[in-house]
Amino acid sequence: MTTAELPPILLATGNGDKQTAFRSLLNGLPLRPVTPKEAGVSASPKEDGETHLAIAQEKAVEWSRAGAMLAIASDGGLVIPSLGASWESRHTRRFAGPGVDDAQRAELLLELMEPFTGADRKATWVESVAVAHKGRLLASWELQGATGVIAQALPSGPVPEFWAFTLWEFPEQGRSYNQLSPGELAALDDHWTRLGQLVRRFFLSVFVPPQD
Repeated sequence: MTTAELPPILLATGNGDKQTAFRSLLNGLPLRPVTPKEAGVSASPKEDGETHLAIAQEKAVEWSRAGAMLAIASDGGLVIPSLGASWESRHTRRFAGPGVDDAQRAELLLELMEPFTGADRKATWVESVAVAHKGRLLASWELQGATGVIAQALPSGPVPEFWAFTLWEFPEQGRSYNQLSPGELAALDDHWTRLGQLVRRFFLSVFVPPQD
């Protein structure tokens, strides 16, 4: 079977970094990842669920319905216990309000964390992934990442779309999450690596291709 003949699966996001991350989850599977732009598909899920899992499920269902195909979606955010009720992981990307770029989001989070030192700067990550087909949820998972800390300052250089990962540091490695090597991520029992294992296991041993 050629690549063009493989069943398509929609990468349900317009974020280029996240599309790359989805491809890593699907690596080696007999599926053909396509972006919304490539598929000519658009969707606007409300993203108003009470949990990351509910939001990921909503995204997958809405995008799969819009594209009339398989779709994979996710939702995640920083968990920062010291901020208490003033921080909600579901709003990691939106906490600073509209019209704010990623560098400004990072700076605002650093301002929120300024009063905290040492163990009070601890943070982890929660991520949910969901798969749906033509508006029907097929599977979903949620995992928590390793425990790191919020950095004291924003690293120099451009801020990527996964801006929060530039601030989520692991002191033992001396680097932020987005700088860790595959080996270092494996040693941390990385949440995204484990999600990839779950996604591939689903498609290889559980998933039954729909009869269109």
